Amino acid sequence: MEQMVKNNDLELVIITGMSGAGKTVAVQSFEDMGYFCVDNLPPALIPKFLDLVGSSNGQMQKVALVIDLRGREFFDQLFEAIDTVGKESKLVPQILFLDSRDNVLVRRYKETRRSHPLAGGGPPLEGIKAERDLLEELKGQAQMIIDTSDLKPVQLRERIIKRFALTDKQVFDVHVLSFGFKHGIPIDADLVFDVRFLPNPHYIDHMRPKTGLDKEVSDYVLKWSETQQFIEKLNDLLLYMLPHYKREGKSQLVIAIGCTGGKHRSVTLAEYFKRVLGEEGYQTNVTHRDVEKGKLEG
Repeated sequence: MEQMVKNNDLELVIITGMSGAGKTVAVQSFEDMGYFCVDNLPPALIPKFLDLVGSSNGQMQKVALVIDLRGREFFDQLFEAIDTVGKESKLVPQILFLDSRDNVLVRRYKETRRSHPLAGGGPPLEGIKAERDLLEELKGQAQMIIDTSDLKPVQLRERIIKRFALTDKQVFDVHVLSFGFKHGIPIDADLVFDVRFLPNPHYIDHMRPKTGLDKEVSDYVLKWSETQQFIEKLNDLLLYMLPHYKREGKSQLVIAIGCTGGKHRSVTLAEYFKRVLGEEGYQTNVTHRDVEKGKLEG
């Protein structure tokens, strides 16, 4: 039971459990692992949904469904859907059940000032007890049960990734972005570094039309001692910070490097750090946002 059952390369995980036990964190973790996720899909639609998945020409091979049971009718529909899927496709869904102690669930509801969906306007504990009774049979059929009472969100994420990721490598991508300050700072950047203090190829006539993707420009930017000192210090900083971001549960880090126009210096250094961080074992890609816009300044 420890390995996910596959049928025609399709992997199906059903995420369910107690309200307030962490299903939001769970579905975000599956999304980061590349699963196609659907939140709160009515159980009766599961067979039809899987038919659509089967007609996607293999584009959706990993699927996670979040099922919230709001009443006995939904509960019966879920078991009927699982039975139908098993008979028609021999696919056995993996059920991930998230649980937590009653007192922890009550505290979480009070902290968020939400009402329990089954409480009917009464105290949260009444809804929690009703939901626990309703889910008892489903919990008994789950392949994996996680008690989140004493887990931080990042710890729950790590537990899920360790169990369901296809490899032991945690999902963590580094995206290096070059840009020009005159075109605005990227709004999605996690870290922004200004390299406008470095020698500028823009002021050399025959380099002005070129970009940091040209070897002549790249060599010019990298040859100066101030560039080498900056690279050394930034490299040390990034190699210190990246493992901490990864351990904290971040799935992607966007590092933005900006010069005046986003054409020469920032492009050169973005390419440099894309290569260096890749050599350090990080999944790295690069985008040059303004390389075509930066025609006047480098």
